[in-house]
Amino acid sequence: MRADPRRPAATASGARLAVARPDDVARARRMAYALAVAVGLGAADAAAVALAATELATNLVRYARGGTLTAAPVAGPRGRGVLLESRDGGPGIPDLARALQDGYSTGGGLGGGLPGVRRLMDEFAAETGPGGTTIVARKWAGPARRAGAPRP
Repeated sequence: MRADPRRPAATASGARLAVARPDDVARARRMAYALAVAVGLGAADAAAVALAATELATNLVRYARGGTLTAAPVAGPRGRGVLLESRDGGPGIPDLARALQDGYSTGGGLGGGLPGVRRLMDEFAAETGPGGTTIVARKWAGPARRAGAPRP
């Protein structure tokens, strides 16, 4: 029996969800929120992870015509956290620098998606080209998570 590509696939390091339709966006949000709570993020940080997953999944549906969103627990010098990875085989983002600016949209939206993900998460990286786009973002548990943020 084959796994349903519409359901999050459990992996040793989290879950991966095929995202191609609008109803997959809600699944991605729930998956990310549940993982954030499970690794110990507070309510506000878990909500931020869920919103970032929603934005990334929405972009997969709207611009890339589908891809995958992975949510995985991470641990490192900053403690515990959540990694979100969005991958697609779409056409790539023609001007990544502009796409990361508030208010810029090629799809008629408000242009807050990728800039919002970058603000919501503690770490953000994007690679894009004609073969697709990969976005990796991390949110760490605890205070003063951002690199260079002052400690309380």
